Amino acid sequence: MAKIEFPKPMLDLIAELKRLPGIGPRSAERVAVWMIQSKKSNARELGVAIEQAQDAVTLCEQCGFFATEAICPVCQDELRQKDVFCVVEQPTDVLPLERSGAFKGMYHCLGGKLSPLDGVAPEHLRISGLLQRLSQVEVSEVILALSSDVEGEATANYLAEIMEKREIRVTRIAQGLPAGGGLEHADELTLLRALQGRRDIGS
Repeated sequence: MAKIEFPKPMLDLIAELKRLPGIGPRSAERVAVWMIQSKKSNARELGVAIEQAQDAVTLCEQCGFFATEAICPVCQDELRQKDVFCVVEQPTDVLPLERSGAFKGMYHCLGGKLSPLDGVAPEHLRISGLLQRLSQVEVSEVILALSSDVEGEATANYLAEIMEKREIRVTRIAQGLPAGGGLEHADELTLLRALQGRRDIGS
């Protein structure tokens, strides 16, 4: 007796969907079935949008946030505070902070956090780019808006030691974020209070 399964094109689609972060086998099947059956799925439009985003969107050469040009609008904005930097792990961490309305300075995305077990060392992050940016202006403060897990703490301590040698004031956003959680899960009010209650690191 022949085994019943999805046609190969659907299996290929499910396999590709499973590669997306946060999409398991069941979710991939549900999305694939919806895209095939629903007249509202706009599968072709989705494919075009994905291709256009991949072709057009890059990372800002200065801060590492998403951009369609070499330098993003935030780094080009002359009205922002040029002497205050907020360091985050990923580009996705910038938007929650912006939506809080509490920060008007410059951002810098590290592209991750230190994790020796995963082979992520300082040279794998955008730390050298950060230090270069800090050397070009008279910095009044560097805010570390990193997650509160073990890797985030290790990254914050590493950066704090470097900043202390350069006599740069370093603060850490106040706790108020969930333990082990990142910025992408925090609401605007939590981020606002965390920024307002930041503290100095080091002596």
